[in-house]
Amino acid sequence: MFGFIKNELIEVIEWKEESNDVVIWKFPSKNSNIKYGAQLTVRESQMGLFLNEGQLADVYFPGRHTLTTENMPILTTLKSWKYGFNSPFKCDVYFVSNRQFTNMKWGTPNPIFIKDPEAGRIQIRAFGVYFIRIKDPKLFYREYSGTKDVLYISELEDTLRSLIAPKFAEALAQSGVSAFDIYANYSSLGDKIGPMLQKDLDPFGIELTKFQISSVSLPPEVEAHLNELSKVNLTGQDQLNKMDKFAQMEAMKESAKHGMNPQNFQNNMQQNMMQQMMMNQMMQQMMNNQMGGNNQMNQNNQNNQGGGEDDIMAKLAKLNKLKEAGLITQEEYDKKKAELLAQL
Repeated sequence: MFGFIKNELIEVIEWKEESNDVVIWKFPSKNSNIKYGAQLTVRESQMGLFLNEGQLADVYFPGRHTLTTENMPILTTLKSWKYGFNSPFKCDVYFVSNRQFTNMKWGTPNPIFIKDPEAGRIQIRAFGVYFIRIKDPKLFYREYSGTKDVLYISELEDTLRSLIAPKFAEALAQSGVSAFDIYANYSSLGDKIGPMLQKDLDPFGIELTKFQISSVSLPPEVEAHLNELSKVNLTGQDQLNKMDKFAQMEAMKESAKHGMNPQNFQNNMQQNMMQQMMMNQMMQQMMNNQMGGNNQMNQNNQNNQGGGEDDIMAKLAKLNKLKEAGLITQEEYDKKKAELLAQL
């Protein structure tokens, strides 16, 4: 009988982590009694949490602890051990991992609408990663994990993901960053979202150690517009020389492929390239005029000074050429035409 009782006493309490995905793990007591003076080992990146009949008691940090009334003050009070205690006792023991959980994924499940000063109201999607750790085991146990024997990081990740998307949209709206400049502001947006998100994590005893935006995707039509803008910017003598050399190389390749005279083929290509360059330059000029002429008062002053009507008619002619060349859509043509006619 004495041997049976001895085997039922728990003398060593520890958690040897076999997986990096566990946040909380309950020590399997199997209704056994913990021996007075038992050895509790809490390893680095762990915390030990004792509960008495579901009520939170003492927290133990890394190190080796001998369980006596002297180092179990809260548990001693809960069990009313007023005059010392040296008998086996029952208690639930949880281990909480407080190491960093890295590369947790977040993303916007649905597109976020933002108001862009240039493109208007557009949709975007965003994705990234973040790192967390448990900084307050009592608070985390009480407010989130509850009575689970094992809590995996994937379960926590699912919950946190629903918190991040609204905060990203809020931070993006407050930043005033345009859709065209968002790629250059990943770090600043991440720095802004981090503190906002931390306020939502504090009630759960969770610390956000890193927040990062990995990618932002724009609608296809907006990306196509950005590509067109980059083409328009191909101006200047440097670019003209490069385009001329490119035309010569392409002429040699194509003439050999089709058995044509290289010089004739090159002349045709150069002519097409020059036409394209002229159209690009006209479009660039129109965009510059639009950026510099958004102020209605300045436009009216120019018209009153004379020559305004001729200038507008010239712009209308260039606008028509751009439409015929397929460089702008019918919708863009109609919109710009209406703006120019309104100035007459």
